[in-house]
Amino acid sequence: MRKIAVKNVRVVLRTSLGFAALGLGSSVAGSGVVALLLVLQGLPGDVGDRGWVLGLTAAGIVAAALLAGTLWTAWLQRRTAVWFVLGRPPSESEARRALRLPVDMAVVSGTLWLIGTVVLTVLAGVLGSADDAVGMATVIGLGGLTTVGLTYLAAEWVARPVMTIALDVLPPRGSLPVTVLTRLVVTWALAGGVPLVGVLLIATPPELGSGDHTASLIMLSVIGLGVGAISTALLARAVAAPLHRLRVALDEIARGNNDVAVDVDDSSEIGRLQTSVNQLAAGLREQARMRDLFGRHVGADVARHALEYGASLSGDVREVTALFVDVVDSTALAYRTPPEELVGKLNRLFAAVVSAVNARGGLVNKFQGDAALCIFGAPTRLSDAPTAALAAARAIRDAVRETGELDLGIGVSSGPVFAGQLGSSSRLEYTVIGDAVNEAARLTELAKGVPSRVLASDAVVSAALPGEAAHWEKHGELELRGRQEATPTWTAAAQS
Repeated sequence: MRKIAVKNVRVVLRTSLGFAALGLGSSVAGSGVVALLLVLQGLPGDVGDRGWVLGLTAAGIVAAALLAGTLWTAWLQRRTAVWFVLGRPPSESEARRALRLPVDMAVVSGTLWLIGTVVLTVLAGVLGSADDAVGMATVIGLGGLTTVGLTYLAAEWVARPVMTIALDVLPPRGSLPVTVLTRLVVTWALAGGVPLVGVLLIATPPELGSGDHTASLIMLSVIGLGVGAISTALLARAVAAPLHRLRVALDEIARGNNDVAVDVDDSSEIGRLQTSVNQLAAGLREQARMRDLFGRHVGADVARHALEYGASLSGDVREVTALFVDVVDSTALAYRTPPEELVGKLNRLFAAVVSAVNARGGLVNKFQGDAALCIFGAPTRLSDAPTAALAAARAIRDAVRETGELDLGIGVSSGPVFAGQLGSSSRLEYTVIGDAVNEAARLTELAKGVPSRVLASDAVVSAALPGEAAHWEKHGELELRGRQEATPTWTAAAQS
């Protein structure tokens, strides 16, 4: 917290010094340029031997303006510096005042220049003539407009650190106080509008002053080039740089990297774009998180199927292989084992089940307490579901035997089933219903008493590839609960 406060103090000092340098530099430079133009136009000399009064008054106005501008700017900044130094987020009113800093700086500069223009214009008219007053007002007015415009553009750049935090509290929305069009108009006025107006006023009658117009025109051209370059650079920094960062962020999102964020440091349409990109990235992150959770609950294949085809009470009949896993004597196990320990053992069992099934393209359809139903052939079709299911059954059996924590039975059966969504429009579950599933569950019950702990129906082993079928041997015909006829079964060989 202390480091943050120290950092904020440094930023405030840097921002304050930037505003001070901006106010002082723009005022001095603007005053100097105006004074030079007045000399070139011969306006001080046109008022006679009392021109020194005009010069002395102008110097006094500049000094007073510098002092008043410094104090005024410091008063405006003090409301922002408090929350910034303390490292706390600003209130909405404080954020609103912070976002107005560039406009307020321009208002300060414009007010001081307006006062100076009025005073010197009236004085020139009193000491000289009406033409002298018009010339004085024109030159000082154009200089003031240039200074105010540059002050506004530069203040936006200097105030960026403060505006970034303020925009977190008060993001750009509704009617925007600043627009890109405003900046373009100000830049055009500085780069071409004001200098060209000055050229027209000097080159066309009536003549303003008795000085060398050629020198004044050259001076205006130089000023136009310099101010145009500065204003264009400030515009590029205010518009092009944020757009470049937005493009980089969108490229990252297009490549699948949603963990991006753009600093919202602009109160114009660009700030809206920055906010929208952040909202887009946040929405995509939330979608990815929901997709991940969805996939963990129902399986990646089911999640992909639901996202591709939508959620509906529909499905189709598939030829699948069902694999059922159930823990032996789970009731007694739950009685003598603490719940936390039992959950740990079951999680390790299911981890082995998921690993074996996923590795062979199957789907762990559901966990039922201490049992699991696995499907091969739905929703993703497999070229050889029986072989994959038999190999998974042996892998699960071997993995559980290695840990020695639990005993289980595994049943495998094949046949046509309904595979699809089951439930209501508000609560759906992807499942499979058919005789093959029931047969796998019945085989699991009997497999608990078989040394290999695995039983498969004849249909599964007959459809498997010879390489996998070689790991299985006939077990005999068994009467399954709920059936009238005996079912031929196979069991995994002792050395499988």
